Amino acid sequence: MDSMNYDSMKGRPVRIMWSQRDPSLRRSGFGNIFIKNLDKSIDNKSMYDTFSGFGAILSCKVAQDETGGSRGYAFVHFELESSAQSAIDKVNGMLLNGKKVFVGRFIPRTERDRNYGDAPRKFTNVFVKNFGDDMDDDKLKTMFEKYGAISSHRVMVDENGKSRGFGFVSFETPEAAEEVCAAMSAVCLVWLSTLFCPGIWLVV
Repeated sequence: MDSMNYDSMKGRPVRIMWSQRDPSLRRSGFGNIFIKNLDKSIDNKSMYDTFSGFGAILSCKVAQDETGGSRGYAFVHFELESSAQSAIDKVNGMLLNGKKVFVGRFIPRTERDRNYGDAPRKFTNVFVKNFGDDMDDDKLKTMFEKYGAISSHRVMVDENGKSRGFGFVSFETPEAAEEVCAAMSAVCLVWLSTLFCPGIWLVV
C-alpha cells in the first residue's frame, strides 16, 4: 500500500485503501472529516500526504466534477476518532497551496436533518442551469461576484469545450448565496438560447 498507492496506471493514479466492510461506520461520521476551500491543484495524493501524519487513514478522496477536476472539497476517514480530531485541531484555518482551508468533523445527513429541524438551512453552493452556449467561467464569475466573494465557480463543458448549459458557484458566505437566489432566480438573460426564455434556474 505504501509503495504503490497513487502510482499512475493507464494515466490515472491508483488509490489503494483498507476495505471497510461495515458501511454504517463510514456513514456514522466516526473518524471522518470534511475539508473545503481546497486549491484545485490538490489531489488525492496531496491530501493523503498532508493528513497521514495524524494517524492511519481508511479512505481519502478529493471530490471531482465530470471533467475530473477538483470541486474544492474532500473527505478523509481515519481509523481513530482521536486522529480525526488532531487533524481538525492542527489543519483547520491553515494555508494549503496559498488558500485557507476549513477542516471539520463530517456530519452525516441524518444528523444534519436532526439538528436543523424546521429551521432554514444555510447554504453556500448554487447550481446554475439553463444558460446559453456562450457562457464561460469569466462571464459566470462576473454575473455573480457582485453578490459576494466567490470561493469557486465553473461552467461545465463538453469534450469540445462548449458549454453544457449549467455550472456551479460557491460563495464564501451563506448570506451571499441567499441574496443571489432572491435577486436572480428566474431572471431572463440576453444570451439565453431557449424559445420560452424561462430564465436561469438556481438550485441550492
